[in-house]
Amino acid sequence: MARSSGSHHPYPRSARVNQILREVISDELARISDVDDRIGILTVTGVETTQDLCQALVFFDSLNSEALAALEERRAQIQSAVNVQTRFKRTPKLTFKADPAVASGEAVEGIIRRQNNDDDH
Repeated sequence: MARSSGSHHPYPRSARVNQILREVISDELARISDVDDRIGILTVTGVETTQDLCQALVFFDSLNSEALAALEERRAQIQSAVNVQTRFKRTPKLTFKADPAVASGEAVEGIIRRQNNDDDH
């Protein structure tokens, strides 16, 4: 079976980088949550890096309303962990954003629940 020229990986480099970042950031946040209650139960739902790998947008979901502030305060620490644990030439600058898909999913679930309750009455 002949291989096409180029990468021998089954998915693009950006997807691999995003997955590595998600894992490293999740591990670091688990360590931080031991000392910072604002992190609490937080899930990194995804990471999107720019094509040049200079920026990475980290999507998260958390029950704590103070999670974003905690992430921003701890950004340098998380950034440092990424730098130490990866072999990237340059560590992408991390920014954090609550995952809008989670909020959208919750809104859809609420609509369905209300519709089901209306149908029951």
